Amino acid sequence: MFGGLAFLYEGNMAVGVTGDELMVRVGPDATEAALKLPGTRPFDFTGRPMRGWVVVASSAVSEDQALAAWVDQGHAFAASLPPT
Repeated sequence: MFGGLAFLYEGNMAVGVTGDELMVRVGPDATEAALKLPGTRPFDFTGRPMRGWVVVASSAVSEDQALAAWVDQGHAFAASLPPT
C-alpha cells in the first residue's frame, strides 16, 4: 500500500515503517497532541493528511524507550477497534 512494513493487531494496522520513519496510528482524538511532540508530522502519503495517523522521524525513536512508547500508543488504538 505505501511501500513499507506494517504491523497489525487483530487485522487493524497499529504502526508501520517506511524508509527510516515510523507511522503510528494514534486515532483522531490523539492526533493533535501527538503532533506537538518532537519529530512528528502529519501522515500525508497521498497528498491529503490521514486523520488519526502521524509520522515519527527516526531521530525521535532512536532510543528503545521512545520507540516502545510510540508502538504502545499505536497498539492501544488498534486494540480499541473491532477485529477485522
